[in-house]
Amino acid sequence: MRWHKTTIGVLLGLILLGLGQRCHATENQRARELVDRVARLFSGKSSIATLQMRISGENGQRDLTLKIWTQGENALVRIISPEKDAGTAVLRIGSDIWYYLPKVNRTIKAPSSMTTMSWMGSGFTLDDLVKQSGLERDYSLATSFEGKRGEVPVYEYTLTPKPGAAVVWGKIVLQIRQANLMPAWQGFYDENGNLIRDLTFSDYKTMSGRLMPTRLVMRSTDKPGQQTTIVYQDIAFGVPISAETFSLSNLKR
Repeated sequence: MRWHKTTIGVLLGLILLGLGQRCHATENQRARELVDRVARLFSGKSSIATLQMRISGENGQRDLTLKIWTQGENALVRIISPEKDAGTAVLRIGSDIWYYLPKVNRTIKAPSSMTTMSWMGSGFTLDDLVKQSGLERDYSLATSFEGKRGEVPVYEYTLTPKPGAAVVWGKIVLQIRQANLMPAWQGFYDENGNLIRDLTFSDYKTMSGRLMPTRLVMRSTDKPGQQTTIVYQDIAFGVPISAETFSLSNLKR
């Protein structure tokens, strides 16, 4: 059988197009797997963590010790020290949120929007602390850069909100270290493309059998000199947690 040159050219073009589409699909799948892996790095079916939080600004600094329990969509965050703040706690059960204020011995029901607001005057929100962000559900993903940022080779991904997604940010940029696939930096932008805050990850250690960054620093661009640093002292994943932990009665303990 003799093939016309035009026919051969069309067939080669279709083959190359198919290969290109397959490579693109493979690249997108790999990018989604990496971003999803980072998004789940601090979470599991359940977890118990103890961490130090330092809030620094023009008025000095505050140091807090927190203990956090998570299980599915439920979370309990309790301040352990200093003494004047000890016992202050926030409980989330699904989309419901309660705060307990020991100084006045009051439990307050809070709107779900509180999860995206500053927690205890820090640069972190409740969503940040309990790592329940639905990145894959709410954002579309694109590879925006691959190479060195500073001296560190990274994969860089840009996440933009899907139509109708109820999210705060106009886009999120995530850099993942190529060497160990750990997060290096995350930028949060408004709808106009302005950087509002950025999160730096460092001090990678194996905790509970999992390599993870143990030092996180959040900075706000509209508040120069102000930053919040979190250092994980310990974290355990997949540990049994009783249902009573996520209850209003336990919130006051």
